[in-house]
Amino acid sequence: MARKAIVDVVKYGGGSDVFAWRFPQTELATWSQLIVNESQEAILFKGGQVCDVFGPGRHMLSTENIPILNKFISLPFGGRSPFTAEVWFINKQHSLDIKWGTPTPIQLKDPRYHILIPVRAFGQFGITIEDSRPFITKLVGTLPTFGSQDVVNFFRGMYLTKVRVVISHYIAKKGISILEINAYLLELSEDLKKSIDSVLRDEYGIRLLNFFVNDVSIPEKDPGVIQLKAALAKRAEMDIKGFDYTQERSFDTLQSAAANPGQAGSMMGAGVGMGMGLGMGGAMGKGMSDLSQNIQTNRSKKCQKCEFMVEESARFCGSCGHDTQTALEISTITCKCGYKYNEGYKFCPKCGTSTPASNACVSCNVILKEGARFCHNCGVSQDVPTHKECPDCSTECGINAKFCTSCGTKLS
Repeated sequence: MARKAIVDVVKYGGGSDVFAWRFPQTELATWSQLIVNESQEAILFKGGQVCDVFGPGRHMLSTENIPILNKFISLPFGGRSPFTAEVWFINKQHSLDIKWGTPTPIQLKDPRYHILIPVRAFGQFGITIEDSRPFITKLVGTLPTFGSQDVVNFFRGMYLTKVRVVISHYIAKKGISILEINAYLLELSEDLKKSIDSVLRDEYGIRLLNFFVNDVSIPEKDPGVIQLKAALAKRAEMDIKGFDYTQERSFDTLQSAAANPGQAGSMMGAGVGMGMGLGMGGAMGKGMSDLSQNIQTNRSKKCQKCEFMVEESARFCGSCGHDTQTALEISTITCKCGYKYNEGYKFCPKCGTSTPASNACVSCNVILKEGARFCHNCGVSQDVPTHKECPDCSTECGINAKFCTSCGTKLS
């Protein structure tokens, strides 16, 4: 009777994207040749136990090389005794293109707009088998092969939970909208890698080489997303035009009133339709004027120092640089015409005379050296009266003025 053939050579026959592959035959013979390729390991199982782990190269399966086989192999046969055993090949090369993604949207609350938004995320990661023993015993089990898709299926629950927790924590910590999360994908990827790597390495002997989040997207047809995007588009339009939501509603009210002059408020509707400045009388004109003021888009305020009109939100005056949030100690200047006005003006608001410098001559306004008692231009003492009064209009004019700056009367 012919004896059943036994295997003499054991070598890898799996695909390139397989992490673990079991040699299909289990009838082996002592002195069988085990061939292990580069970036591979082979694990020999007998009776559910790991007999040995083999690195790259050619190995002979014998009781001398594998002492544990002694209790499994019946020696009376002599020579090449047959025995049953399993041989697993573990590929330890770097696999960098394993795709992952969320099969269904994850509901997250947007910290800025306080609404629930469905979120999808996808990307890729890379792994390598660092420790074959926990990988084969805890993860592979009795499967004939274990590939990249099996990795995705086994760890889907874990990485989906991690993605949800990390994204939620990140947007809450940063205070950013989910709509802006794609600007932070690199930081998210690093956080997720740290979170997932420790679990894979400690439990299953897998080292996570990288973990990339390529995109975080939201379903375009979701009602909440459609409403939020419409609101954001409306706000952007109002920002461009320069008014807010309340003012937008005021414009809508005016437009509706103009289009329906027969309804309540027909006078206001007719006024809007015809134009507010075309001969409206009395109360109508005042009412429309007040309404126009209420919907002004550019609100302004007056600078305390120079009275220049600046935007209400501006802190510093664009004319004199005064801090509008600081109380001003107002000091005044008395012009030679007698008019008093605040510092900051370059000319007198009444007569247009240039505002003199603090060290100007009291008579001719020539700039003097500090401490000068006499003007080097006109010779007038700086300690004498600086003005003389016009006899006709009582205007105070310069001490050397020949004619009144207000009425033109000749001065003595």
